[in-house]
Amino acid sequence: MSAPDDGAAKRRLPIGIQTFREVRGEGYYYVDKTAHVQRMTDGGKHYFLSRPRRFGKSLLLDTIKELFEGSEELFRGLAIHDRWDWGRPHPVLRLDFGRGSFDEPGLAAKEALAQLDAIERRAGVEGRYDTAPARFGHLIESLRERSGRRVVVLVDEYDKPILDALEAPEVARANRSFLRGLYSVIKSCDAHIEFTLLTGVSKFAKVSIFSGLNNLMDITLDPAYSAICGYTERDLDEVFAPELPGLDRDEVHRWYNGYSWLGEEKVYNPFDILLLFRQRKFKAHWFETGSPKFLIDTLLRRGVPTPDLEGMVGTEALLSAFDIDEMSVEALLFQTGYLTITGEDAENGLSQYRLGYPNREVRQSLNERLLWALLPYAARRRADDAPLRELLAANDFAGLEAFFRSLFAGVPHQWHVNNNIGDYEGYYASVVYSCFAAHGFDLIPEDSSSAGRADMVVRSESGVYVFEFKSVERASGRALAQIKDRGRSSMRGASPSRSPAEGSANKYLRLGRPVHLIGVEFSREDRNIAAFEVARAA
Repeated sequence: MSAPDDGAAKRRLPIGIQTFREVRGEGYYYVDKTAHVQRMTDGGKHYFLSRPRRFGKSLLLDTIKELFEGSEELFRGLAIHDRWDWGRPHPVLRLDFGRGSFDEPGLAAKEALAQLDAIERRAGVEGRYDTAPARFGHLIESLRERSGRRVVVLVDEYDKPILDALEAPEVARANRSFLRGLYSVIKSCDAHIEFTLLTGVSKFAKVSIFSGLNNLMDITLDPAYSAICGYTERDLDEVFAPELPGLDRDEVHRWYNGYSWLGEEKVYNPFDILLLFRQRKFKAHWFETGSPKFLIDTLLRRGVPTPDLEGMVGTEALLSAFDIDEMSVEALLFQTGYLTITGEDAENGLSQYRLGYPNREVRQSLNERLLWALLPYAARRRADDAPLRELLAANDFAGLEAFFRSLFAGVPHQWHVNNNIGDYEGYYASVVYSCFAAHGFDLIPEDSSSAGRADMVVRSESGVYVFEFKSVERASGRALAQIKDRGRSSMRGASPSRSPAEGSANKYLRLGRPVHLIGVEFSREDRNIAAFEVARAA
């Protein structure tokens, strides 16, 4: 990719700006999403959209608010302007649970009542009821009666009262029960409603929070709306063209592109791009604004080896289901934005979605946090300072072995058990994988070839490194020998015995790159590397 010229004038970067009127009126860059809004209003009435945090959901809702309120001057030049009836404004009722914390009992109800009270005051409606659902319904009916037009209902961060309380399950269940009653009002007031959109990070199962609101159209995985939030490559090259000179366009793509909700184009997280343009540095802008502690704790508690994160598969039902008591790791990772859809396999009418990291930012940053959780403090410091790039650039395999031996020597006797990552092999393989990933290497876990799968492939400027891991009682010295023996057997025609590592090596040799086979044995007795053997593939 090449950056366009900088002939266009620079505008202001809308970092943290969620108000459509401010963006349009005060000289900020704006990526036009109104064609998507037009598609929604033409094709249905009640909608639900899930996207990870900081993807522009709040700005989208504010855009819809201004549209239905008839703020024509803000939409001149946008896709929807000439296709909208500006003479028929509608009252808009917007709730926003993005502010505050809801990890204590009763806070969700208090916040809802406070917001309804403010809307009543502005509209001149008398609040007659004590409960939030009753006041919500009365307010919708009153706004319809006063204006003579149906009401637009918008709910931002609909799920935050539950997500805030996931580490206090009783509070989370109480918040879920409250929200179920509140949102059920939307269905009972359908005759008074023109349009509805609920947005959030997670899609809770219909049997829980949405049991009373089963008329929502979920557009989360609808290809027509895959770019309703986020920036496309075209957006960067056209809208943000003045910001691109001086930045490596291919690096922008590698670091930040890659989110997919089944559309033809993958998208960027807007927050990443805007911070990149301001700071002119490639770093984990989005990742650093959130704390994945709950996610890390869940992965360790479930015993998920870190290399497995790139090979997960889920159906649409699995990826769309998220609940307090039945939370799949796949749904948690996908809905929070740490994994995205990388492919789809359809058979007999059932789609299976392959998951993987969206980009370098997420893979590198999440594995850094996972490594911190997998290692005690002293070993973590050693891993942070690892000269892995220098060691591979020099093909210094003795130094690489010495580093990992030193790293594992700092792990206490029962540490891997406390972290729950499977057996010894699963724990040590997770540490090796996450160490390379945290240092930004191009990795392929479970790399497939016609012979099977190698445990891990590391690709760098100096070559390709094909790893196989084995857990043994004590050193056998056979890990690499088995790879080479099987490879020789396959060349003599015994193809069934061909090793996965040899198959991966041949795949990269055909590309003309130097390839090294590395067999690593982990000793269950010594709790460290028992054998670390290397051979150049030929």
